[in-house]
Amino acid sequence: MKYQKVKINRILDFIKPESLILFISLLNSLLYVFLNSLSIWLTASLINNVLTDFDKLIQDHKALVNQDLLSFNDRLKILANDLVLRESNIETLKTLCISIIIIFFLKNIFLYLKNLSMSYVQLRLVTNIRNSLYAHLQTLSLSFFDKRKFGDLSSVIIHDVGVLNKSIGTTFHKIIVEPINILVFTILLFIISPKLMLVAFLIIPFSQIIIQFIGKSIRRKARRNTKQIGGIMAIITETISSIRIVKAFAMEEHEVKRFNNESWKYFNLLFRSGKLNHISSPIIESIGVSMAVLLLWLGGSDVMTEKSLSSEDFLRFMFLLFAMLGPVRSLSNVHIVLQNGYASAERIFELLDEKPDIKDSGQIKINSIKENIQFEKIRFNYGSELFSLKNISFTIKTGTTVALVGVSGSGKSTIADLIPRFYDVTDGLISIDGMNIQDIQIKSLRSIMGIVTQETILLNDTLRANITYGSQSVNELALLDAMKSANALEFIEDLNNGLDTIIGEKGVKLSGGQRQRIAIARAIYKNPPLLILDEATSALDSKSERLVQNALENLMKNRTVIVIAHRLSTVRNADQIIVLDKGQIIEKGSHQALYNSKGFYYKLHNIQFENLELQ
Repeated sequence: MKYQKVKINRILDFIKPESLILFISLLNSLLYVFLNSLSIWLTASLINNVLTDFDKLIQDHKALVNQDLLSFNDRLKILANDLVLRESNIETLKTLCISIIIIFFLKNIFLYLKNLSMSYVQLRLVTNIRNSLYAHLQTLSLSFFDKRKFGDLSSVIIHDVGVLNKSIGTTFHKIIVEPINILVFTILLFIISPKLMLVAFLIIPFSQIIIQFIGKSIRRKARRNTKQIGGIMAIITETISSIRIVKAFAMEEHEVKRFNNESWKYFNLLFRSGKLNHISSPIIESIGVSMAVLLLWLGGSDVMTEKSLSSEDFLRFMFLLFAMLGPVRSLSNVHIVLQNGYASAERIFELLDEKPDIKDSGQIKINSIKENIQFEKIRFNYGSELFSLKNISFTIKTGTTVALVGVSGSGKSTIADLIPRFYDVTDGLISIDGMNIQDIQIKSLRSIMGIVTQETILLNDTLRANITYGSQSVNELALLDAMKSANALEFIEDLNNGLDTIIGEKGVKLSGGQRQRIAIARAIYKNPPLLILDEATSALDSKSERLVQNALENLMKNRTVIVIAHRLSTVRNADQIIVLDKGQIIEKGSHQALYNSKGFYYKLHNIQFENLELQ
């Protein structure tokens, strides 16, 4: 219960900015409830007037007016009679009918205004929550995304927010009006017959116990539902993004079976929840009808035998009682829907509570590298013993090119990821011009870097948008130079829409070499002081690689460059080559010096060039 309160309070934080609209909705709700109660009261009067002799009705009214001691019920009767009683029964009936039509018309206007204002608040609320979730995801470190499945995160943003939307929508539309409705009906029923209302109150707690029990069970199942749909979305995301591999290994049937297994698990969970959802309404209905029949018996007995209750009061009591059963049932259903909402809220706020591993507490802003980048006794691991960097120390002087080479898994890309603080070192210090990079604002730190990753990452947008990604405005001349330098202009000009061509998700409409050249053009367009090229030419054919390599060499002049490469032919001209193995630096030097030393680099070089000769 305490956990629910925390979630409600947090949702209320999102609601506070909408207080004015909520107040307007509450005002419309109060007017609706008042007119709704009045319409029921007058409808009972209408039926009573039709069934009762008009002369007797007038006499009873006069006798009531002349009484010295009047109950609250009597006063309400006098007010109602003053409103509708006329000189003849036909005129009275006419007045009653017109009054009821006007009241119903006004009641529904206020109901519409209430629903409209509440929908506005509800939609703004869930939109703000979804926007907050997405914005918060952007602040989280790469280590978080290493641990969580993309499908699961998508499930929270789409599915869980959708469930919360439904839950809040149901709640907002009913939680304000229905309690007021029930309260007003209860007061009126007490005014008419306290004895009958006390009997009803003895039955209501019993129904609430059943509703609470069903609701808790639904909430438990809803938690499992939300996790299961996350697993299903993870399979979809994984399979679709890897569809080429699936087809290459003829694994379509395997993936279909895997998806079907998860899908049927989800079916079973939904069906169990459905059984509880569907049984709650008949139970509540049965309890309500049993209560109404019991009160009908007791009230009817009072009218027929004891005469302690007039036929008009009994009629009015039953009208109000059956009218109250609707809001009671509606509120009970709200409780059921809320349990699903609570389960989704738990996952939403669990995600919002995630803290980034990388703290952006730096105050320093930089726009260049004046002297050097230094690695001093760096240690790092990903939280497991499978891989770690050990005692990494080296210096990159401004304007020089440093190449990181080694077999796969030696730590080359990890070192490159530490410079923009995608991850923070476990121990040691990385500094730029003597400043600890943790004292530099992350946005400022990353603004001086252009990165071409080993995996080409492009957006489902135009070529223009992909190349100029991250820029506030487009410099057409710089854009043209970037395309030329990356050897991309020729194939872009051959496209029907040129730079305005939509390249598809992850650039699927381009070849591997074309995608790589667009990524290189993006880095060149940014024109940063520091270039990090992580296998930047790995997807190019020999001709394109040679052309791009020449362009990159021109670009590297007077610029600091870190090159990560398996192909040693691309790093021969580097000022310094750092050879890594199992997370440690084992050799440093120029190409010629390392080759002459006939160490690890020499062996790597010979293995690669022997393979080339064989080919």
